[in-house]
Amino acid sequence: MAVSVTNQSTPLGNQIVEDTAATNSAQDNVIGGSGTLYAVEIVNPNVSAVYFKLANSATATAGTTAADMVLMCPGSVTRSFILPAGVLFNVGFSHWCVTGAAESDTTPPGSDVTARYVTG
Repeated sequence: MAVSVTNQSTPLGNQIVEDTAATNSAQDNVIGGSGTLYAVEIVNPNVSAVYFKLANSATATAGTTAADMVLMCPGSVTRSFILPAGVLFNVGFSHWCVTGAAESDTTPPGSDVTARYVTG
């Protein structure tokens, strides 16, 4: 898995998180603290839908941690979700990607899913 965080200079002061291999293994507290979520982009090369999950948490485990946000991306498409007012994550950003919407789902996507999101 390759997760990177890019700090944006002022006036934005945002961070862009990119995971080029989002899977069922949670990436914990990727920016190191709290922030506001403004946008998410999911690139799904799989023929079936995937579910990108974000938890307001310093640690997460696919299948047991309740996601605060679940975003479905159909197969073979790129989807962007824009949140103009933002959504506050007051603990941290932890994320993972699976093939089912249920909280208990732990099935990884067949091919690497890329997920990017903007925090502030």
